[in-house]
Amino acid sequence: MNRESAWYKKNSLRFAAGGLAIFVIFQVCDLIIHRVILWNQFSSISAVWRPDLISMMWIMYLGSFIFSFLMMYIFIKGFEDRGVMEGVRFGILFGTVTAGMSALYQYVLYPVPFSLALQWFGCELVKFAIAGIAAGAIYKPLPEDDRDEDQEDMDIV
Repeated sequence: MNRESAWYKKNSLRFAAGGLAIFVIFQVCDLIIHRVILWNQFSSISAVWRPDLISMMWIMYLGSFIFSFLMMYIFIKGFEDRGVMEGVRFGILFGTVTAGMSALYQYVLYPVPFSLALQWFGCELVKFAIAGIAAGAIYKPLPEDDRDEDQEDMDIV
């Protein structure tokens, strides 16, 4: 893999930009979901929260940062060059798997009302769809004629 090629540099920048965009979208959406839309439901179950929740938030931010780049990487690996709608589809599928399992597990493990788990899932699905839109809008590989001949079969990133 020629890390000095224009193709590699441009696609790496798009990967990084996509990962950062997804991270920002996750943070903004989480703020809106948890502090605005679902705040009343969350505050009603505050007795099950960790007493040291605030001091552990850095773990969530770090995990979200890593997850954002993994999501972008998986998008690139399955890239079909179908534009923003590909990103929407990817975001909804990815969100269904991750948010669906998360909401189900939260409902089973903690005294969370089923209505909250459903709302959680719906909000998270919208968040993932928006993240997918960003991935589809940001990632565009270089045209074939801009690639070096020895890079035709090179993996992205």
